[in-house]
Amino acid sequence: MFARVKKSGRYEYLQIVHNERVGDRVKQRVIATLGRLDQLRETGQLDAMLSSCARFSEHAAVLNAVREKSVRPQATVHIGPTLVFERIWQQLGIPKVLEEMLRGRKFEFPVERAVFMTVLHRIMVAGSDRAAEQWCRRYGIDGIDELELHHLYRAMGWLGEPLP
Repeated sequence: MFARVKKSGRYEYLQIVHNERVGDRVKQRVIATLGRLDQLRETGQLDAMLSSCARFSEHAAVLNAVREKSVRPQATVHIGPTLVFERIWQQLGIPKVLEEMLRGRKFEFPVERAVFMTVLHRIMVAGSDRAAEQWCRRYGIDGIDELELHHLYRAMGWLGEPLP
């Protein structure tokens, strides 16, 4: 189901429409015409109806509460850049390369995650390892909960070691 605006003459009417399959075709059936769109907006009936319907939707209720400022988010976590970069990181095989290079080394923290996080930080915003350690807390990056600043320094130091 969805809402659509149907133009009739000089007025626009708000309709609730349902798609249904009839044979091999999809047919739209108007369930209800709610009224003229301009009048619904002016009288506040449209907002009242949407608020009433939102009571039955968990997502809409949360979004409305934030929009009305009756609830304030405690924190926000950015996930988009991490998801995109994680996929690229995996497709390039970087975790496997790092694992192979780390064989025989006895780091007691996830070096690959430290490198991932610092590289992502440098792509997103330029800055030091110290800045990366603070920056990463606002991003949803798996496996970095136990990382501390000295781990980032050690991981970058390892990357900077001369090759044999």
